[in-house]
Amino acid sequence: MDAVVWLEEVGKEDLATVGGKGASLGEMISIDVPVPGGFAVTAQAFRDFINRTGIAKKLFDSLNVDVNDEAQLLKAESAAKKLIMDAKVPKDIEQAIRSRYDELCKREGKEVFVAVRSSATAEDLPDASFAGQQETYLNMRGADQVFEAVRKCWASLYGARAIFYRVEQGFDHEKVNLSAIVQKMVDSEKSGVMFSSQPSTGEPLVVIEAAWGLGESVVSGSVSPDNYVVDRVKKTIVSKFIAAKEIQIIRDPKTMKTVTVKVPAKKREAVVLTEDEILQLANYAEILEKHYGIPQDIEWGVEKNKIYILQSRPITTINNSKKPAAEAITKGKILMTGLGASPGVATGIVRLITAGKDLGKIKQGNIMVTKMTMPDMVPGMKRAGAIVTDEGGMACHAAIVSRELGCPAVVGTKKATSVLKDGMEVTVDGRKGMVYEGRVAAPESAKPAVASGAVAMVSKPITATEVKVNISEPDRAQAAAATLADGVGLLRIEHMILGLGKTPNWYIKNSKTEEYIDELVKGVKTVADPFYPRPVWVRTLDAPTDEFRAMEGGEGEPIEHNPMLGWRGIRRDLVETDHFRLEVRAFKKLHEIGLTNVGIMLPMVQHVRELRAAKAIMIDEGLDLEKIDVGIMVETPGAALTIEDFIDDGLDFVSFGTNDLTQYTLAVDRNNENVAGLYTELHPAILKQIEYVVERCNEAGVKTSICGQAGSYPEMAKRLVEIGITSISANIDAVAVVRETVARAEKILMLKAVRDKS
Repeated sequence: MDAVVWLEEVGKEDLATVGGKGASLGEMISIDVPVPGGFAVTAQAFRDFINRTGIAKKLFDSLNVDVNDEAQLLKAESAAKKLIMDAKVPKDIEQAIRSRYDELCKREGKEVFVAVRSSATAEDLPDASFAGQQETYLNMRGADQVFEAVRKCWASLYGARAIFYRVEQGFDHEKVNLSAIVQKMVDSEKSGVMFSSQPSTGEPLVVIEAAWGLGESVVSGSVSPDNYVVDRVKKTIVSKFIAAKEIQIIRDPKTMKTVTVKVPAKKREAVVLTEDEILQLANYAEILEKHYGIPQDIEWGVEKNKIYILQSRPITTINNSKKPAAEAITKGKILMTGLGASPGVATGIVRLITAGKDLGKIKQGNIMVTKMTMPDMVPGMKRAGAIVTDEGGMACHAAIVSRELGCPAVVGTKKATSVLKDGMEVTVDGRKGMVYEGRVAAPESAKPAVASGAVAMVSKPITATEVKVNISEPDRAQAAAATLADGVGLLRIEHMILGLGKTPNWYIKNSKTEEYIDELVKGVKTVADPFYPRPVWVRTLDAPTDEFRAMEGGEGEPIEHNPMLGWRGIRRDLVETDHFRLEVRAFKKLHEIGLTNVGIMLPMVQHVRELRAAKAIMIDEGLDLEKIDVGIMVETPGAALTIEDFIDDGLDFVSFGTNDLTQYTLAVDRNNENVAGLYTELHPAILKQIEYVVERCNEAGVKTSICGQAGSYPEMAKRLVEIGITSISANIDAVAVVRETVARAEKILMLKAVRDKS
C-alpha cells in the first residue's frame, strides 16, 4: 500500500488503511455525495514511520500506565508525543506527503487551504464514537504546514484523552494506527452536524444543528446552535429552534488563521438555514443512512450556497426510547431549561467544573455542571449521574459522550454555571431538557426510568425472529435489559475473570476456589436476574493466553506466536479441567437459586468429541442436562461443516461467532492492517456455512443464533432472516435498528409468500 492515496481510491472496506474517517469519505465520493477532494496519509505510512525510526517499542512501553492516575497519564502523553515529534520522518514518506499536496493544488488550480484531520483505525465504529480523541488542524496552506500538521496528527494519537479512551474501550494501543486526512478546506459561511435518525430514540427524524462559520463550534459545544427537525416520512420540517449564537469560528481574511470571533448582532438570533437547505441536508442524511444501513452522524458545511458533506459515521448512542423518561416528572420548580441531549432522569449534588483539574470533585452520581465539556473531562463524565452545560447542541461533545455513557444530559442552558451552585441538590431530566430544584419524585409507574444514567423502557415490534443482545460486562445489564431484547445471546465470562486481576489458576493454587465460583455466580446473576425468564447464554472461558500473562498468577502462561489460533476456549477447558469444573459448579449454583434461564455456550469447538467431553464433565459435576441449555459457538469451519455430528450427539442451540469464523475461513487476520481490507462477513463462503448450519439445525429443532459483530449489521440481519435463523444477538446500541430490520424483512417475506400463492 502506498504511503499516500487519493480519497476516491478508498471505500468502506479500507478502514485498516485510512481509518474510519477516511474510509467514509472515500465511500461517499463513490456514491456522488458532494465531498471536498483530498488524500490520505495511510495508517501503514504511520506504522512504517514508527518502525523504521525504531521508536515503536519505547512508544508502546511508555503507554503502560494506570490511566486513572492523572500524573501517570500526563507523563505517558508527554513521553509518547516527544518520541513522535523528535523522530525523523523517512525521506520517502515526507516526500510522498509533500508531492501529493502539490498535486492537489494543481487539481484545484491554486495553492489551497486544507483541513488535516486524524483518522484512527479504531474510530467511528458502530459501538464507539471516539468523539474528539485526536486533533484536527484547519486552514493549513503550503507543503511545510501540511507536513507539520500530519506529524501533529500522528502525535495526537497519544494524547492523554486518547490513551484513556482506548483503555476504557478495551482497544490495544499497539493495534490502533492513524491515517491523516488532508482535504480541501471548505470555508463555510454556515455549518453544523446532523443525525439521519433521532440520536436517542432512533425515530425517522433528521435532526440538524447549524451555526455560523466553521463547524468546530458546533462539534466542540462552544456555541448553542439552531436546531431543526425533519420528518423523513412526510418530508416536512416539524420543528425549528433558533438559538442565540454568540460566537463563530472563521478564517481571518487578514492573517488567514482560524480564529474565534463574536457573531455580528444582526446575525446572532437570525435563522442560519433556509428551508430549502434544511430539506436538501435531510435528503443527504437519508441517502447516507440507506447506503450504510445504519443511522449516521454527519458533519456538513455550506460555502457560496453549495452544501458539502465533510464526514459521516455511525450513531453510537441510539437506545430507541419510545416512552420518554421525561414523562416521569409531573411537578417541581424548574430552575432552567435547555436542550434534552441524552434521555433519563437523575437526582444528585451539583459540582461546578471549570477545567479538567476540577474533575476530582465529581463523586459517583454527582451532577456535573460546566460551560462545555472537553474530551479530557471523560473520566469525570463517567462518574456523573447527569451532565448540564451552558453551551452546546445535540452534536456537541457533551451530548455524544453522555448518550454513549447512558448518562442524562441537558445542554445549551446558557446559565447553568451561574445559577447552579456547588452542593445544591437538583433533578435533571435529559428528555425534556429541564433542571429542577431538589429531589423531584416520580410517579410509581415511572420509577424504572429514574436512576443515575438510566434509560427509559422501550416498545418494540413483535418478530418471529428473536432479537437478543450481547453483553461484555455485567454492569451493562440494566442498559441491555432496557432494550427489551428477547434474551442475551452472548455473555462473555472472560471479561468477568479479567476484571478480577487474578487468573483462575491463582484461585486454584491458593485454595480459593469457592471465592472464584462466587465471583462468577455474582457476575452472571447480575445479568440473568433482569432478563429472567428470557434466556441468557453464557460463553465459557475464551481468553487467549496473552490476556492472562499480565495478571497475577499468569507468570506461567505459554508464549504463543498467534494466541487467537492457540490454547483458548474449549481446547483449554478440556486440558485444565479443574478450572472448567469450577465454571460448571457456578452454572449449577445459578440453577439452584432459580436462574434456570442461564445456558452454557462452548467456544472454539471444532470436533464433536469436544462437546462430548464437556458434557461428560457437566454430568459428573451433577448438572441435569435435561434442564439446562447447552450449545456451541460455530466459529470454526470444522464445526460448521460437521454440524450433523453435533446435532446427532445432542445440543440445544448453536451461535455463530462470525468474527472468528470469517478470519478462519478467509485466512485473514482482521487486526493486521496489511490484509484487514479483505475481511468481510458477507463473503459467500461465510454465508454458505451459515445457511448450511441453519438448514440442518432447523430440520432437527436446534435453535440457531448469531453473536458475532456481523449480527449488528442491518444488511446481515436481513440476510439471516431470509436464511431462517432463530435469533440474532446484537450489540446494545444496535438492538433497535436490528429489530426494525428484522420486522421489515419478515413482512417482505410474508408479502412475497402471499403474492407467490396468488
